[in-house]
Amino acid sequence: MYIKKILLAIVGLGLVAAVFFANFVYKAMLKPNTAFNNESAYIFVPTQATYQDVRAQLEPLLIDIETFDDLAKQKKYISNIKAGRFEIKKGMNNNDIINSIRSRNLPIRVSFNNQESLEKLAGRVSEQIEADSLSLLTAMTDATFLKNNGFSSATALGMYVPNSYEFFWNTSAEGFRDRMLKEYKAFWNDSRLKKAKAIGLSQDQVIALASIVHEESKQAAELPRIAGVYMNRIKVGMPLQADPTLKYAAYQLPEYKDTVIKRVLNVHKEIESPYNTYLHTGLPPGLIAMPDITAIDAVLNYEKHGYYYFVADAKRLGFHKFAKTLAQHNRNAAEYWRYLSSQGIRK
Repeated sequence: MYIKKILLAIVGLGLVAAVFFANFVYKAMLKPNTAFNNESAYIFVPTQATYQDVRAQLEPLLIDIETFDDLAKQKKYISNIKAGRFEIKKGMNNNDIINSIRSRNLPIRVSFNNQESLEKLAGRVSEQIEADSLSLLTAMTDATFLKNNGFSSATALGMYVPNSYEFFWNTSAEGFRDRMLKEYKAFWNDSRLKKAKAIGLSQDQVIALASIVHEESKQAAELPRIAGVYMNRIKVGMPLQADPTLKYAAYQLPEYKDTVIKRVLNVHKEIESPYNTYLHTGLPPGLIAMPDITAIDAVLNYEKHGYYYFVADAKRLGFHKFAKTLAQHNRNAAEYWRYLSSQGIRK
């Protein structure tokens, strides 16, 4: 009888322990533990983050952080943190959350366009991935990398073809740069390389001219015609006389810092710079801004015509008037200058 009571007691304790264990398992592993109302929430785990760093992001998203702590210890997550961007779906339990943040690093879309310099590009990209702007700029301007891949400080920006790309959030600065080199090589496929060779320009020259064309007009339909004007000038040895290059040259000087040039004047044409296409024939040594793909393809497929001049159209702002002779161009230009003066735009 005594032994029977002991056995019953043991069984009873076992049942109690089983109930407590089942309750623990349910609360720690199986009970939904999200506190947000959206369908998903995301955490961004930096490289070399500690468990406390992760916990700080998770705490406002969870109902019970302590049960998460218990399971994280049991599953050894606290000593095996993974960097990246991770999704937590509404209604997930602790086990689901740990599985997600341990092995499901989600990519993001990194987009950039119209960046005027490597500095601004680095700043734009740093807003989207973990790497900061200084580390990105350092990687982008690394002299050994540029030399080994046929770029210079003047042409380096041309390696970054504006578009949207898929990256992991925790991509390093060097990882971003190296991936963009691969994208650049993919962009310059056989078709584009053959077209560049056919028009007698290198890849760097195509991009340099495309940057000028891009700055001249935002009307996609005009870009091949504008490119054709510049190609006509290159063929006969005329200076490009591209106003955007004068602005670029001016903005490199201290006196033009934090200014906006709305009207190109004769004083700008006298600035000594390899980018001054009024003083120097041929293309400048590099691009003056980041051209979009439309402008690059406009150069490769430039319109063949007899125009050598163009100027902004005062009656159709955003568009241009084209001319085959200097006399016609001067009349068109005078009309536009009168328009600028009427608007009080004098510099």
